Amino acid sequence: MPKIVINRTQKTAQYYVEGLGNGITLDMVLIPGGSFMMGSPEDELERRDSESPQHLVNIQQFCMGKYPVTQAQWKAVAALPRVNIELEADPSGFKGDERPVERVSWYDAVEFCDRLFSHTKRQYRLPSEAEWEYACRAGTTTPFHFGETITSELANYDATQVYGRGAEGTYREETTPVGSFNAANSFGLYDMHGNVLEWCLDDWHDNYKDAPIDGSPWFDNNNNLYQKEGHTVLRGGSWIYGPGNCRSAYRIHIGTRGNHNDVIGFRIVCAAGRTH
Repeated sequence: MPKIVINRTQKTAQYYVEGLGNGITLDMVLIPGGSFMMGSPEDELERRDSESPQHLVNIQQFCMGKYPVTQAQWKAVAALPRVNIELEADPSGFKGDERPVERVSWYDAVEFCDRLFSHTKRQYRLPSEAEWEYACRAGTTTPFHFGETITSELANYDATQVYGRGAEGTYREETTPVGSFNAANSFGLYDMHGNVLEWCLDDWHDNYKDAPIDGSPWFDNNNNLYQKEGHTVLRGGSWIYGPGNCRSAYRIHIGTRGNHNDVIGFRIVCAAGRTH
C-alpha cells in the first residue's frame, strides 16, 4: 500500500476560539506563511489541465477555520443583523448541528463572513484559491495531505471508486459531522478532502496562466463579481465525488455563484494573524 501519514497531534498548531453566543464557537487555526508549488505535477494520476501550469506562490500567514462551517455556526451567524442580503436560518439538506452547512450560495457565504466581520470587527472572508490549496497541502506535495491515496476511513467521499493503489470502502451518500475522521493535516485542519466542496473567493479560470503568485484572489478585470452568471472556484471534493476529485490540487466550478447545492459548503479565513 502507498504510504499514508496521519497527524493525530497538533503539537505546534496555534489557534483561537471565536464565540458566537449560546455556547457556539468557531475554532480558527493559524496557518503560517510560506511558499509552495500550486497545481498538480504532470504525472499525478487523474490530474486535469486546469491544474497547470504548476507555479510558485508565496503566502502570508492567516487564520483558517479548523472545520467547514457547521449548521449550528450558520444558524448563530444568520441570526446576526443583515449586512447585504437575507440568510435562511436552516438551508441544509442533511440536517445536523455538527454537519457542514450546505445549500448555501457564494453570496450567502460572503454574507456570513460580512456579518461575522461586523459582529467581531475581525476581517473574516472566504479564502483565496491559493490560500485554500496551501492550507490543504500543509507542506505536502502528494495528491492528498496524508499521502499517495485516500481511504473511506480518512475522508467522506464515494469510495466505491479507488485512487491509485487504494482500496474500495464505504460510500456514505451523505455528509458527516465535521471532524469525524481523526486525520488532521499538519496545520491542524480537518475535512479538507471530501465531505463538502468549499467556496473560494476567486473567479474561475480555465488554467493558471497569468495567475497571481502572492496568494491573493484572482478576479477577472470585467468587474463581474456580483453578476450571478459568474463562476467561482470550488475546492476539496465532496461526499458524492470519487477520490480523484478530492485531491489537494483539484478545482472545479458548478453552475454559478448563486448556486445552492447539497455538495457545497465553505470554511472561512481571518486576515488578521491573531493567535490568542
